[in-house]
Amino acid sequence: MQRMKHTAKELAEYLEAVVEGDSRAVISGIAGPERARESDLIYADSPKNEERASKSAARCVLALPAVQLAGKTIIRVPQPKLAFAKAADWLLTDKTRPRAEIHPTAIIAASAELAAEISVGPYVVIEEDVEVGRATRIEPFCFLGRGCVVGSDCWLHPRVTLYPGAQLGHRVEVHAGAVVGGDGFGYVFGEGRHWKFPQIGGVTIGDDVEIGCNTAIDRGSLEDTYVAEGVKIDNLVQVAHNVQIGEHSVIAAQTGISGSTVLGNRVSVGGQAGIGDHCRIEDDANIGGQAGVVVGKTVRRGQVVWGTPARSLQRFKEQYAWLSRLPELAERVSVLEKSQSDAK
Repeated sequence: MQRMKHTAKELAEYLEAVVEGDSRAVISGIAGPERARESDLIYADSPKNEERASKSAARCVLALPAVQLAGKTIIRVPQPKLAFAKAADWLLTDKTRPRAEIHPTAIIAASAELAAEISVGPYVVIEEDVEVGRATRIEPFCFLGRGCVVGSDCWLHPRVTLYPGAQLGHRVEVHAGAVVGGDGFGYVFGEGRHWKFPQIGGVTIGDDVEIGCNTAIDRGSLEDTYVAEGVKIDNLVQVAHNVQIGEHSVIAAQTGISGSTVLGNRVSVGGQAGIGDHCRIEDDANIGGQAGVVVGKTVRRGQVVWGTPARSLQRFKEQYAWLSRLPELAERVSVLEKSQSDAK
């Protein structure tokens, strides 16, 4: 990871924040409080972290306006964790444009259009009519099928597979082993067998999307699968055919989203959630971890749901409280039954 050296004053100006203490303090990296060196940046967004920050070797801390940390240079921000993420993107230069280089083992079709400053690693295969934008990095063993379009400043980690016709916007990062554009799981049963329903739609990924390791995003059947701008998808997620995911939604690991489901903007989905086909999850809804959203269900705007089948969080907690008391209730029922039997 390459590091750039900046001062606390420069970082404060970047974050549009106020610095208290030594504005010339050098910042060259980021770390957790216990592992930080003197020149690393840390943050404190809770009383627990304030104590850790006080004991840290780091000189510079992102902290709330009311926090006092003796001997530290403090950059005052309303949301320290958010500011830390923005500072990390600014301080660490690992994602700078790679050296323009195409490895001699890469197989690239003559009709492929590769923009300037791209990096293509060993054993990459780029088929006919592929378009790759400026400063995109394609790491070893990636496969880009016929007619794919990859925007500028993208990063395809090793062994990413883009099926023919997949479309990626700008600044998309796809982690190792992910597959974009495979066939959806669509079959029609008749005459004693399963007939494959056509999977001839496309898949479009918007700008600034990140896709985790070994995630699969299927192409549409007759329409398109669409992942909008700013969506973040964790590892081992299944996005089925014709799914639509709205802007800036986040989907945690091992989630499965069935075909033709629509997620609105800023939806949050917890790990191992299962969403049935033809569901509608409206803007700002939150699907709890391991929740099961049954086929065709609508989760309303801003609603938080949990459990299987998914229901409002308040109702889930009430029902779960009774469920946890079942052994006690069963014992009471047994005693009542015995007393009634004895009375006879």
